[in-house]
Amino acid sequence: MHPPNPSDPVVVAGAGPAGLAAAHTLLRLGRRSTVIERQSAVGGLSRTEQYRGYRFDIGGHRFLTQVPEVEALWHEVMGRDLLRVRRLSRIHYDGRFFDYPLSPSNLARNIGPIEGLRIAGSYARARVTRTGREETFEDWVTSRFGARLYRTFFKTYTEKVWGVPCTEIRADWAAQRIRNLSLWTAVRGMVTGARDVKSLAGEFLYPRLGPGQMWERFASIIRDGGSDVQLGAEITRVHVPNGRVAAVTVRRDGVERELPAPALITSIPLSRLVAIIDAPVPTAVSHAAASLAYRDFIVVNLIVRQAELFPDNWIYVHTPDVSVGRIQNYKNWSADLVPDQSRTCLGMEYFCTVGDALWQRSDAELLEQARREIGVLGLARSEDVEDGCVIRERRAYPVYDADYQAHVATIRGWLNGIGGLYTVGRNGMHRYNNQDHAMLTGMLAAENVCGAAHDLWQVNTERSYYEEQRVRSAG
Repeated sequence: MHPPNPSDPVVVAGAGPAGLAAAHTLLRLGRRSTVIERQSAVGGLSRTEQYRGYRFDIGGHRFLTQVPEVEALWHEVMGRDLLRVRRLSRIHYDGRFFDYPLSPSNLARNIGPIEGLRIAGSYARARVTRTGREETFEDWVTSRFGARLYRTFFKTYTEKVWGVPCTEIRADWAAQRIRNLSLWTAVRGMVTGARDVKSLAGEFLYPRLGPGQMWERFASIIRDGGSDVQLGAEITRVHVPNGRVAAVTVRRDGVERELPAPALITSIPLSRLVAIIDAPVPTAVSHAAASLAYRDFIVVNLIVRQAELFPDNWIYVHTPDVSVGRIQNYKNWSADLVPDQSRTCLGMEYFCTVGDALWQRSDAELLEQARREIGVLGLARSEDVEDGCVIRERRAYPVYDADYQAHVATIRGWLNGIGGLYTVGRNGMHRYNNQDHAMLTGMLAAENVCGAAHDLWQVNTERSYYEEQRVRSAG
């Protein structure tokens, strides 16, 4: 193996938001890159799939940020194709719709005065007795909402998504995703018109043809600038002689070849990355990597013979009688995602684990299940579903279980000793980052390659949670 030339292209593993942002930033800094992506399309989990001319998002991806350089980049790349979309998402529970964020008036109308008083009492007790000791998701939510509201509106859905009890999910996941959400902020917003509930912005930006449109434009810019984006390729080995990245082995179309790598920016899942590094791995690091857990994901997309079904962009399904966890209404993100305006396209999202009963069902069985469940929920008539398709996504979400922090710290400590290696993005850092956070880690990693010294692990910790910006009241 020959030492890499500093002028060789930087290798970027993964063409999701983090990887593409890294390659784009490198280009601006005068460095070429080679992006390696195992999928046949760019965007990662934020890509846009197509079926019969219908376009659908893999999970629903809003574009919302408080990082000026990220938002400026979105506008620069998309121009007029970046739409401003009003946000509406509600909770479906027991045949009724609840506002999200929860509002006292809507809650009272749906659950009645007696249960409302019980929830209010539970909430008041939680505020008075709060101790500040919050280790699990259950601790964090109960101390802010009360036990009764937690059991009704958080426990069932969260356990459906993650597949583990809320007592095994770390509190920092809740702190990252729904911090500062409380009945008090909801009441204050109703009275004053202020909408400062973090993570619950009233509108967001969205590419006209789905998020994949943005990442396809990023890829075009990167290629036009002299860098390369290789699809259907996978890094199978990272070579680190003398404790520094020197090359990677890439498999494409069954053929392996070695690429020199003066640096590697990677969003490969940490558990996988450890396994492909060509160096002795300490037992503790191997154990930590094998212990990291992921939640997998299936989206069943249904084409329905109805022009309109419900006004939400997406619905959280807390109803325990069905397996679906969330439902996207793609037409309400952008009408151009649906080629026939007499039809509606829905994304029925199922959270699972590779190998479990849900994952092992055939596409035909999943389509039938989704068709039946949309009817059970009363959101569309089962007989109006005329077609659909199934997408399966492995390692969609890193799991924040009781031990993940210790495992990540162990892996991180070892990786820090490898020169020229930068981990970015959601799976690359085993952190539940939004795409703007992921992009920022990629951008800062690219700057580090060129001599900066950013701490990538401070993204989404020192800065405030980015979804709070661009929140506007109606009118």
